[in-house]
Amino acid sequence: MKIDSHHHFWKYDPVRYSWMNESMEVLKKDYQPDDLLLETERKGIDGVVSVQADQSMLETDELLEHAARHDFIKGVVGWFPLVDPSVEDLLTKYAANPWLRGVRHVVQDEPDDSFILGEAFNEGIRKLRQFDLVYDVLIYERQLAPSIEFVDLHPDQVFVLDHVAKPRIVDGMMEPWKAQMFEMARRENVSCKLSGMATEANWQEWTMDDLRPFMEVALDAFGPRRLMFGSDWPVARLAVEYGPWVDLCREFISSLSENEIEAIEGGNASRVYGLVD
Repeated sequence: MKIDSHHHFWKYDPVRYSWMNESMEVLKKDYQPDDLLLETERKGIDGVVSVQADQSMLETDELLEHAARHDFIKGVVGWFPLVDPSVEDLLTKYAANPWLRGVRHVVQDEPDDSFILGEAFNEGIRKLRQFDLVYDVLIYERQLAPSIEFVDLHPDQVFVLDHVAKPRIVDGMMEPWKAQMFEMARRENVSCKLSGMATEANWQEWTMDDLRPFMEVALDAFGPRRLMFGSDWPVARLAVEYGPWVDLCREFISSLSENEIEAIEGGNASRVYGLVD
């Protein structure tokens, strides 16, 4: 299957989605399964992984309901209150849901760049393994160093690094991101999503030449067996539409072997998340 490993749904609410600022008007409307299905069908995408965008159990429930109703939604990465001492009870309640495949917290927005090393948060992370849940790491480049320490605290946990750790593409800043990406990739329990890159460039004026060096680092660091395609739709619409992003990624990996292309386009996501067929 060809899998889009990263996208979002929402019914727009200015309170729940307060992170959408005045420059993000294109996002301030409802984005629902039927809207995404039109995009995936045009590009031959067989299934998707729905990822949280609001830090609430309400949205986690909404995503799981979408998955139960729509065959093309193969898995959900939801939000849970990982710092809450009772999170294990909550995870136990949801563990039987076949579409819940992972958990994410919006670490990138935490004011303390070392938040990811906090004891309460890590105690919550320790609960995920018993439920066979992946943890998606959402950070900016400046948070890569503590995130490497964080991964080392959990050698048996499966991690997925979202959006190639959001490098400073708009500034053309390759280091220290490049060195830290290779260091992170030494941890074989970490995979990486080839997603969310155009929005880290100049939204109106980026070109493939701006992105390619960063894409090459991700591929060189993680290799074709730990890299997975993701659209980051509809957030990506700030800088690129669905179809062109799919085309760009396919062009980038076109020189790889057939097996490697299949892995990046869906095999890796299916394996890492254990997706519902």
